[in-house]
Amino acid sequence: MNTTSTNFIFKILEDACYKQASDIHFYPDEHHVAIYFRVYGVRTHISTISLKMYQMLLSYMKFTANMDIAEQRKPQDGIFSFTNQLGEKYSLRLSTLPMDVFESLSIRIIPLEEIPILENLLLFPYQINALQACVAKPNGMVVLSGPTGSGKSTTMYALIEYLARKNDYQVITLEDPVERKLDTIIQVEINEKAGITYQTGLKAALRHDPDVLLIGEIRDVETARYAVRAALTGHLVLTTVHAKNTVGTIDRLLEFGLSHHELEQTLIAIGSIQLVNVLKKNEYYRRAAIIELLQEERLHNVLTGIDNTPSEKHSFKYLTEKAYLYGFTKEIRR
Repeated sequence: MNTTSTNFIFKILEDACYKQASDIHFYPDEHHVAIYFRVYGVRTHISTISLKMYQMLLSYMKFTANMDIAEQRKPQDGIFSFTNQLGEKYSLRLSTLPMDVFESLSIRIIPLEEIPILENLLLFPYQINALQACVAKPNGMVVLSGPTGSGKSTTMYALIEYLARKNDYQVITLEDPVERKLDTIIQVEINEKAGITYQTGLKAALRHDPDVLLIGEIRDVETARYAVRAALTGHLVLTTVHAKNTVGTIDRLLEFGLSHHELEQTLIAIGSIQLVNVLKKNEYYRRAAIIELLQEERLHNVLTGIDNTPSEKHSFKYLTEKAYLYGFTKEIRR
């Protein structure tokens, strides 16, 4: 790896962090490699490099992230830390996919600053109050859903930090991987090669007298079962599911083999998250979350089939229209 290519890698990473990019994409074809940043949800072409430069860059990145440099036929994942010139720390999540020419490379950029407080994450204050009321319950399950990069994990972190400040709780998290180190909280990283799965981790965590359990993601039937069991036996459970909206989240939980009765007994709320670009002096300067929240009577009505849709006043369409009318954003969904 020569100095020129090393400097180029760090220049790309510095530029991505400065522009607050959430992802970097390297897309190779037969002649060159295009580089894209995703900033505020929009994918933008940044530059183009030669295949030779990309090959050196890819080898360096895979080596640094403890990936197999020689393996080009199978997808791989890796992780390493990066500190920019301002001293700001980031976790970089690498993912490769084999292609005809070279592997493509995607890098997720996760800032490792202090967890943002809920007031800085959510757009509407009343939704902050609603979420805080949900996690004030002594037991039950709060499920956050949304696409990748919508802020599910960050919102969960903010909620458990809020709980830890407010109460002297024993909080245990099960994550794949641990995204941010938190003080006074027990964090367990899933490592299937070492035999630490969500199932084994949950089983052990329940013997560790937790008040609050954070499960990074419900991915399978067994994890869903343990999450419900924890909620039924007096624990507050926070977790995530990949789904488009609140009703879709219920469908996903049912697909994992949970019954309507179990969901009625355990679910406190479902919060489906989307991000909107927020204006300042007519320019976008940050992203904030809006939440389609399903709880209490409306949640009961959906679960029992009385009403198959959430209230219009809690839908993403209504929330984005409200954000537009208040001047928070230029975006509006129809």
